[in-house]
Amino acid sequence: MHLILILVGIAGVGFLILQLSKQYTASRSAPNLQAHESNSWNADSRLSLAYLANGKLYYQDPTTGIEQLQSPYVQEMHDKLERHQERHAWKENTSFSVSANGGLRQFQKDEAQILATSMQFFDRDNVLYFLRDELMGGLFSMNLKTGEEKRILHKQNLALCDLNLDDSSSRILCASKSKDGSSNIAMINTDGSQFQSLTGGDTLDCAPTWIPGADTKILYQSAGLARAANGYIAAISNTSIQMLDLTSSRVTSVLEDTQFDYLHPRVCPQGNLHFIRRPYEGQKNDTVSFLLDTLLFPFRLLRAVFHYLNFFSMMYSRKPLTSATGPAVQADLKEIILKGKRIDAEKAMRNAGAVQGVPSLVPTSWQLISRDRQGNEQVLATNVLAYDIHADGSIIYTNGRGAFLIEQGRATRLIMKADLIEELVTVGAKLSA
Repeated sequence: MHLILILVGIAGVGFLILQLSKQYTASRSAPNLQAHESNSWNADSRLSLAYLANGKLYYQDPTTGIEQLQSPYVQEMHDKLERHQERHAWKENTSFSVSANGGLRQFQKDEAQILATSMQFFDRDNVLYFLRDELMGGLFSMNLKTGEEKRILHKQNLALCDLNLDDSSSRILCASKSKDGSSNIAMINTDGSQFQSLTGGDTLDCAPTWIPGADTKILYQSAGLARAANGYIAAISNTSIQMLDLTSSRVTSVLEDTQFDYLHPRVCPQGNLHFIRRPYEGQKNDTVSFLLDTLLFPFRLLRAVFHYLNFFSMMYSRKPLTSATGPAVQADLKEIILKGKRIDAEKAMRNAGAVQGVPSLVPTSWQLISRDRQGNEQVLATNVLAYDIHADGSIIYTNGRGAFLIEQGRATRLIMKADLIEELVTVGAKLSA
C-alpha cells in the first residue's frame, strides 16, 4: 500500500514538473513586459507627482507619461561594475583564479543594489532624492527637463528617508537610520551643510514635517524599541505623534493610544492635523503562539510546499498553479514590507477590499484622519498606505495600487494606477511656514 502511494506521489511530482517546464518554455518565447508598462494616468489632472516603488523613483507630469527617474550616478556605478568584470573576465578558469590556499577567487562582483528611499520636489522641474546601497548613501538633485544631476551629499553609512523640504528656509527634515535598527530625526540644509540630529534614543522616529506658521516646531511619528539580551529588536511599541520644539528641544506628545498606531502627520493650510490611523498589533502571548504554531505546523508545511512550487510557476510563466480568481500579482511583489508591516500582497488584494475598483495592499482599518483644533476627527479615506497634501489643500493618497485625489466639494477620484506605490509626493505639497 505504501509503495503504491509513493509511486502515485512520484507520478504527481513528475507531472507537475512537466507542466512547469512547458510553462517556462512558453514564457521564454513570450515578450518580456516591464512592471510599470500597465500604469495609467488621468491626463486631465493638473497635479504633478512622484512615487516610490521597490526602491525606484517614478514621476508624472500632466503633459507627459509616467517615467522612471534615471540617475546618472546609478548608471555610472553600473558602468564601473561592467568595466571591472570585463577587465577580469580573462582570469576565470585559469591559474589566476586559484588562490594560495587552493580556493577559487571571485572576480565577478554582484550588481550593486542602489535603492531610492525618498523624493521631494523643489518645483515642477527640479527634484531632490536620496539613494543608497549597503555601504554608501547620497543626497542628489536633478532637473527633470535637462537631466542634469547634482550630488549634494555623499557619505559612508548614511541612510536617510522621509525627506521633507521647507522652501522658505532651505532646510530639509529627514529620518536618519542606524545599523542597529533605530532611526532618529535629523535636519540638513539643501546644499548638504549643517547636518544635525534632532532626536536620539533607541526609537523609531520618522516621517517629520514642518508646521505652517511655526518656524521652530515640527511633528514626527515615534515608536519605542525593546531589545533582547543579544541586542536584537524583540518588540516595537505603538506609534505616536510627537511635537519637537527646535529652540528648547522639548518634546510634547500630540496623539498616543496603546490601541492604535498614528503615522505620517501632516498639517493642511487650514491648520488641521492629518495622519494615518491603524490598529496596533502588539506582541502575541508566547504560550498561545506556541500552541497555535504546533497545531498549524502540518498545514503550514503543506502550504509552504505548494507556494514554493507556485512561486516557480509565477516566475517563469506568470500563471499560478490554481485557477482561483483574484487580483493578479507579480511574483516579486508576493511579500513586501509597508510602513513597517509585512504584507502578503496576494492575500491583501483578495481580502483588503478595493477602492473604486482598484485592489488595496492595506486593509480598510488603515484610515486617513483629519483632526481640527477642537479635537473633532473625520475619516477622509480608508485603505490608505501613504498620502500627501497639496498647497491648495487637496489631498492625494494611495492604497498601494492606485492614486486618488480628494478635493473640497468634489467626489474622490482615481488619477493613476500602478503595480506598487509605497510613497508619493506632489509639487507644492510641503508648505512653508
